[in-house]
Amino acid sequence: MDDRFAAWQALAQPPDEEVAVVGPKPLRVLVAGVGNLLRADDAFGVVVAHRLMEMDLPDGVKVVETGIAGIALVQELQAGYDAMVIIDAVDRDRPPGHVMLIELDVPHVDDMEWGERYDFLADVHLATPTRALIMSKSLGVLPEKLLMVGCQPVDAETPGIPMSPEVTAACDVAVREILRHLAELTGVPIEHE
Repeated sequence: MDDRFAAWQALAQPPDEEVAVVGPKPLRVLVAGVGNLLRADDAFGVVVAHRLMEMDLPDGVKVVETGIAGIALVQELQAGYDAMVIIDAVDRDRPPGHVMLIELDVPHVDDMEWGERYDFLADVHLATPTRALIMSKSLGVLPEKLLMVGCQPVDAETPGIPMSPEVTAACDVAVREILRHLAELTGVPIEHE
C-alpha cells in the first residue's frame, strides 16, 4: 500500500473509541420580563425575571429582562426558540394583583390594513411587547408556543413610586406559575422554595 494514501484510508476507518449517542436536544425556551422599573407596577415583569434569573432552571431555558426595549426582544428571538413566556403588567380590568395566564394571538403584519401597517412599520422603537411580537412574527422568529404571564396593576404609569403591595405579592404567584409551565414544557421538575 502506498504511504501517500494512508491518511485518507485512516479517515475511512471507524474510530477506536465508541461514539457517544446524543439524545434529543433540550427544548429552547425564552422567558422575557418586560416593563419599566421606574413606573410603579410596570416593574412587575422585570422584577419577576430577576427572581427567575437567580434560580437553577432546566437546560435550554433562558431568562432575559428587556425592559421597554422591544427591539431587544426581537433580537433575542432571532437566536431561535421553541417556546416563549412573556412577563408583563397588563390591564384586563381584574382585581389589582391578579395574575393571569394569557395565550396570545399575534397578528401578522401582512394581515393588517394598509394604514395600520404603515403606522406599525413607522414606529421603529417597538416599545410595547405587542409591537415586538408582531415584528418577530413577521420575521419568522416568533415561537408557536407563546404564553404571557400578566398581572393586573394598580398603577403602572406614575414614575418614581414603588410597586403596589398587591403587585409585589403577585410576583411570588407569577414565579410559581412560570416554574410550573416550564416544568410542563421541558419535562424537568423544578424545585422552588
